[in-house]
Amino acid sequence: MGTPVLVDVVRTASGRGRPTGALASFHPADLMAEVISALVERTDLDPERVDDVLVGCLGQVGPQAVNIARSAALAAGLPVTVPGATIDRQCGSGLQALSFGAAVIAAGQQDVVIAGGVEMMSAVPIGRAAEGEDPFGPRVAERFPGGLVGQGISAELVAARWGLTREVLDEYSALSHARAAAAAERGAFDAEIVPVTAPGAAHPHAADETIRPGTTAEALAGLPAAFRSPAAEACFGELGWVITAGSSSPLTDGASAALLMDERLAERLGLTPRARFLAHAVVGSDPLEMLTGVMPATERALERAGLGLDAIDAYEVNEAFAPVPLAWLAETGADPERLNAWGGAIALGHPLGSSGTRLLATLLSRLEADGGRYGLETLCEGQGMANAVVIERL
Repeated sequence: MGTPVLVDVVRTASGRGRPTGALASFHPADLMAEVISALVERTDLDPERVDDVLVGCLGQVGPQAVNIARSAALAAGLPVTVPGATIDRQCGSGLQALSFGAAVIAAGQQDVVIAGGVEMMSAVPIGRAAEGEDPFGPRVAERFPGGLVGQGISAELVAARWGLTREVLDEYSALSHARAAAAAERGAFDAEIVPVTAPGAAHPHAADETIRPGTTAEALAGLPAAFRSPAAEACFGELGWVITAGSSSPLTDGASAALLMDERLAERLGLTPRARFLAHAVVGSDPLEMLTGVMPATERALERAGLGLDAIDAYEVNEAFAPVPLAWLAETGADPERLNAWGGAIALGHPLGSSGTRLLATLLSRLEADGGRYGLETLCEGQGMANAVVIERL
C-alpha cells in the first residue's frame, strides 16, 4: 500500500472566458500541456515515471472532446506509454481527478500521477454540450416534475433559504475582488502561477484577468438580476432575484495540475512533498437546490480526517455564486477570516474542470504563507453533488 503526497501544484492565471480573453487562442489540450510540462520541469521528474494523467473537464465537446487528458499528455511531450483519462464530476472534476489519483497511489496500483483540470469557456461555454438536447432523460423528469433547473436558479433558492439579501451578496462579492487584488499586488499567487504565452500574444500571461480591483458593493448594486425571466418567475415568483453577474463566478479559461506521488518514492528521488492528503469526500445533494452539498461534504471529510473545523487553518469554498460560501459559513459556524482569504472564484475565476486544482494551489500557498498546518477545500457541483479534501502541509 502507498502513501500519496502532493509534491507540487501549479495553475495558469485566469483568462476571461470570451474570444478576446488572454488565453482564448490556446487549444484546451495545449493549455493543459503547459501546466503538465511546468510540473515536470519544476520537479526535474523523469517523465517515464508518470503512471497516468487524470484531467477534469466539464464540457467534453468540440476541442475538449475525445479524452483531452490523453491529448494533453501527448501535447506536453510525455512518452506515448503514459495514458490519460478525462473525468466529469461537474465543477469538482479537477478535485475528483486528484482524489482518484491519490486513491490509486494509496491502493499501491500506481506510484506517480499527474492530476488536474482544464476548461476553455471561451471555446466551450457552459451548457453547450446540452444545446438542443435533453441531457437528463424522461425518468429524471418523472422523478423531479418540472425538470431540473440551472445553477443560477439554484443560487436564488439557496439565497432565499438562508435569508441572504442582495446587499449581503454584493458586499461579499466586492470583498472577494478586494482580497484577490490585494493578494495579487503583494505577489501571493506568483509561486503557483505558470506564465504562459498564448498563440499570437506578445507577452506571457501571468496575472489573473478576472480580478477587478476597486469593485464596490455600490457599483454591484446597479447590476440587474441575471436569472430573472418570465418563465423563471412563473415557476419561482417568490424568489428575491438577488443573483447578478457580480455575485456569480465569471466565464473563465484556465488549467491546473498537481504531481502526486507515493511518499517513499518521493524520498528516493530526493523530492520534498509539500502536503499530505488526510481525507477525501464526495456526496450527493438535492439536485434542485444543487449548491448545498458543500456542507455534508465538509462534515464527511472532517470526520474521515479526525479533525474539527476549528483545527483547520484555511478554508477554500468555491465561489460559484456568493450564496454558496455564505450559506456554508452560516451552517458550519466557521471563522469567516479563514474563508477564501485571498479572494475566491468571483474574482479569480471558475474554469469549471480546473477549479478543484486551482483551489488546491491557492489553499497550499495560503498555508505556506501563514504557517498553517491543515487546509480544507470544497466545491459544489451540478446535479447536486460536492467534493471536499483535507490536506496537511508538510
